[in-house]
Amino acid sequence: MSRRYKNFRNYNQEKTLTQSRIIIAGLLVLLLAGVLMARLFYLQVLNYQLYQTKADDNRVMLVTEPPPRGLIYDRNGVVLADNRPIHSLTVTPERIKSMPQLRKILSGLIDISPDEWDQFDEKLKDYRRPYQSITLKSQLTDEEWARIAVNLYKLDGVQVEAQLTRYYPYGKAFAHAVGYVGRITTKDLERVDKQAYQGALFIGKTGVEGYYESTLFGKPGIKKVEVNARGRIMDELGRENPVPGKDVHLYMDARLQQYAYDLLGNYKGSVVAIDPNTGGILALVSKPGFDPNLFVRGISYKDYSVLRNSKDLPLFNRALRGGYPPASTIKPFMALAGLEYGFSSWTERYFARGYYQINPGGRRYRDWKRGGHGWINLERAVIESVDTYFYQLANKMGITPIHDFLTRFGFGKSVLLDLNGASIGLLPSNAWKKAKYNEPWYPGDSVNVGIGQGFMVATPIQIATAVSAIAARGHYYFPRMAQTIGNKAATFEGKEGGVHNIILKDQRNWEKIVTAMRKVITDPKGTGRRLQGTDYAIAGKTGTGQVFSLQDGEEYEADKLAKRLHDHGLFIAFAPAAKPTIAVFAIFENGGGAAKPADLTKKLFDAYIDGKYPKKYDYLKGNAK
Repeated sequence: MSRRYKNFRNYNQEKTLTQSRIIIAGLLVLLLAGVLMARLFYLQVLNYQLYQTKADDNRVMLVTEPPPRGLIYDRNGVVLADNRPIHSLTVTPERIKSMPQLRKILSGLIDISPDEWDQFDEKLKDYRRPYQSITLKSQLTDEEWARIAVNLYKLDGVQVEAQLTRYYPYGKAFAHAVGYVGRITTKDLERVDKQAYQGALFIGKTGVEGYYESTLFGKPGIKKVEVNARGRIMDELGRENPVPGKDVHLYMDARLQQYAYDLLGNYKGSVVAIDPNTGGILALVSKPGFDPNLFVRGISYKDYSVLRNSKDLPLFNRALRGGYPPASTIKPFMALAGLEYGFSSWTERYFARGYYQINPGGRRYRDWKRGGHGWINLERAVIESVDTYFYQLANKMGITPIHDFLTRFGFGKSVLLDLNGASIGLLPSNAWKKAKYNEPWYPGDSVNVGIGQGFMVATPIQIATAVSAIAARGHYYFPRMAQTIGNKAATFEGKEGGVHNIILKDQRNWEKIVTAMRKVITDPKGTGRRLQGTDYAIAGKTGTGQVFSLQDGEEYEADKLAKRLHDHGLFIAFAPAAKPTIAVFAIFENGGGAAKPADLTKKLFDAYIDGKYPKKYDYLKGNAK
């Protein structure tokens, strides 16, 4: 039987089968090895750069480092916007295991206000760049710094960082001109490069800070850091240092700015001073002001409510947005318009009664002098500020010539080159009234505009610009804040930044109107005669702006009115009259007549031209010689 079973085994067949299986398995292994090697070749050779970058991204992170902000100086080197080092408490969200637990620990160590937590939460919502720290509390005191330092071992993801913050050393008087920086909001990020501002603490909001944000900000630096699987920074692999922002030097004179602010006293108002030779703004005052340092790290709700709800409107920039009737300060411009279009002459005489009527028996438009001025000419009308003369002149001209001529001086449009938010005021016209009220333009409307009342509204910066145009005899510049940026002169592209030329049919009228404005000061009947006695020549014009309209026959009695209903006091002037170096517009809201702004202007001229500043302003002298 065993022999029979032995005959059934075929060793050759089994050997052949085994060899076949080995060959197939070997080929399969070779095939799989080939596929693997092909895949490795694809990954390691053909797509090496792609996967090397992805691998680096898993262990190497780029952290943005904000640049030092450029400084802002006045014309004499006085620092108006500075950077100061502070220590801030910052948090890196990826390194925090439990945010509620962190809140509990930190709140037990130092005082963190609800506003600070709210601001942190808002930043956390907009957090986009990994491993970028977020500031929770800035300007730590020494005690707070110490408490955090000894507990850092249990505060993973929390650190105390040295940072630069903005500081405004002179506060309120400069707030509306220099502006301020504030906490970056989602809306702010819509107008800037989000990546560049990762890690930045603040952004320019208003004034010079806002307009020159891209210049002052600089270029952020980049740190390449190695992180472990938990996201902790293990090493710094490389760095591209930030480039500081460029410094901006202004035309502004810090002493003049502070002096003008103080001279306004307890009144609300504005003062704008311009160099007619350059258009440079020497002073841009809006009072009351506010402390811009409150906004730097994010103003509290309480502090903001105080400013916002104040009846004095400290946040409102009167110099750029305050709309006032130019009142009698418009009369030199009306005189030039009448001459230009042939509606008046220097020699023509006019009998000025105490009122003017468009039609006999019609409404009486009263002069400020009840008994009238008698026989006068155009020059006397400017010197004595004769309302009735300009009533009849405006009625003869009509609104179209008035509108077209005043536009040449910058009325009714934006004239400021490097500050945002300026109002264009209102220079009325036929078309404007039709669109606004669906009514035609009436002669009475022109009569009111003739003395700077009625529909006409101008801003302090517009009136100061127009005054500088007369001072420069028609060859003037739109106002500008920046004198140099970095080490180069500030440039303003386009025709608006260059010289503006007002060419009169008779160019001699420039000197004649300057002479008339000079006599406003020197003539015994001049409305600005209180400014006589200087060793330099002043040319000017007074103005009294009505807050409300009087009815026909109604008398203005200031002592029976609330102060908010008192007339505004206005004054325009430039000096020295022959070759002016400064032109000024000043307004005291509800200040009565022009005496207060006229006295203020004379003191500013004494200071700027003769150097007669009170000694207490020496700290703002800078390196001026």
